[in-house]
Amino acid sequence: MHHSTVLAALLTSALFLPTANASEAAHWGYEGDAAPANWGHLSAEYATCNTGKNQAPIDIQHAVKTQLPAIPFAYQAGGQQIINNGHTIQVTYAAGSQLSVDGMPFTLKQFHFHAPSENLIQGKQFPLEVHLVHSDPDGNLAVVGLMFEQGSANPLLATLWQQLPQKAGDTLTLSKSVNVADLLPKDHSYYRFAGSLTTPPCSEGVRWLVLKHPMTASKAQIEQFAQLMGHPNNRPVQPVGARLIAE
Repeated sequence: MHHSTVLAALLTSALFLPTANASEAAHWGYEGDAAPANWGHLSAEYATCNTGKNQAPIDIQHAVKTQLPAIPFAYQAGGQQIINNGHTIQVTYAAGSQLSVDGMPFTLKQFHFHAPSENLIQGKQFPLEVHLVHSDPDGNLAVVGLMFEQGSANPLLATLWQQLPQKAGDTLTLSKSVNVADLLPKDHSYYRFAGSLTTPPCSEGVRWLVLKHPMTASKAQIEQFAQLMGHPNNRPVQPVGARLIAE
């Protein structure tokens, strides 16, 4: 009896193996079979990565000069936890910080980093880019992109990098709550375009606001992040197509 039970258990687990592999296949990354070029094929849920017409990031060129309204940033200290999710380093943000786009309030949810930059400005790639991800009450997203050039060390990055979670899946509580406003340049002029998430499922309808003026980060700060990731974590630029880029 015992023998057949073991056999049944083995058969059952064998039956579950293909399913396990199928869900494994939906794991995406930046290298090998899971690399960006293949995202659209990894899972039906990621199809938009392949078929979308308004995908991000892009090379920001030929922007049309318009009267873009100033971005009314209303940020306060709220960065509380720092997470290594295997794809990036992300800082989750407490409710209460927001900006307004198209007359609607968008609340800052988290910010995270890409090295090198995902968006390019006039064909130029930067060593590091931060994305500030905001959501309105209906779940619509607005992302502010900010570039870093290599230069003097960045004080806010210095605070964050002191507590970098080393392993994928690690979450640490920051010793003091950070204010992402400290990352912003004085000049808030920006480019605007319609885009998508730059990671699967690459959902579209994201309002992108990319600040024109970069901040600086030191060579050591940029390298510390890049070494922790172990490989570039940027999606290559996507076709602009029929989109308008406004400035």
